[in-house]
Amino acid sequence: MKVSGVVPLSTPNDLSTSAGTPQGCRSQAREIVRISRVVSDLGRAQAFYCDTLGFRVVAEGRCEKRTLESLGLDLGDADEVVMRLGAQDIALVRFASKARPYPKDSRSDDLWFQHLAIVVSDMAKAYAYLSSHSGWHAISEEGPQLLPPSSGAVRAFKFCDPDGHPLELIWFPPAQGRAVWHERPSNRLFLGIDHSALSISNTLHSLSFYRGLGLRVTHRSLNLGPAQSRLDGLPCVHVKVTGLRPDSTTGPGLELLGYQPPGRPANGIRPNDMVTDWITLAMSLSTGKLPCTLQDPDGHRIVLVDQRVRGPRYLPEDC
Repeated sequence: MKVSGVVPLSTPNDLSTSAGTPQGCRSQAREIVRISRVVSDLGRAQAFYCDTLGFRVVAEGRCEKRTLESLGLDLGDADEVVMRLGAQDIALVRFASKARPYPKDSRSDDLWFQHLAIVVSDMAKAYAYLSSHSGWHAISEEGPQLLPPSSGAVRAFKFCDPDGHPLELIWFPPAQGRAVWHERPSNRLFLGIDHSALSISNTLHSLSFYRGLGLRVTHRSLNLGPAQSRLDGLPCVHVKVTGLRPDSTTGPGLELLGYQPPGRPANGIRPNDMVTDWITLAMSLSTGKLPCTLQDPDGHRIVLVDQRVRGPRYLPEDC
């Protein structure tokens, strides 16, 4: 497996092309700090996530120069707004240079696909609330879908934000999903982010990469059938789902979506394109220079940061 990485803050020899982590490092993924997405209009995106999905702003300002450099960007400054839902964070990022828009013909099996799964306490009410707002469009067909027991018996609905980034509403039945989602107050409709799901071309290759970062497998399933096809807006879906988590019990996890056959590759995508999301992963490293950015086998970007340096300074909790 060949994994590429860009680390302008260190020499090219500091990177391993086989393990996906800096050479000589004993590494362990501690926590997914946030998922960042590139947007065209910060004000519009912020309003959508706040008004439609219940996020709140916890930090805002310029993106850290070191992070932009690690992404391999020489495109001027970028502004970001860090937003929180429950105990999980995302960052909305707008670059000074013009970003290319999200491809309008994107599909759930395309290898640039990456969604955020937002846990809801009541799917019917959450879908009705979403439907009362504008600025989004559906991926799923015929509304929320109930998946069979072999796929967790969850209810789910996929859609896109105003810039085309995919999102998912997900409801877990009792005894399914993480315990935290069943302990939250029932008066809250949108509870938090369970995971970010990435479409991949080869499960074994991706597992080798993410295990090299210290993530562990938490669940596996083979999702197929009419409900899954309606959920993904695709015919005859056959997708191998692999759940991953770092050490921490807090923060979101990852899901690898191995569609068969896989969709289109993520060729020619630049770090400031709106199709680009990146995951900030807090690491414990014995050696090596952070932050640095790696790409998984399909081009999804992972920004590694020191677990002691968590990023932007947060605003007070009541903001």
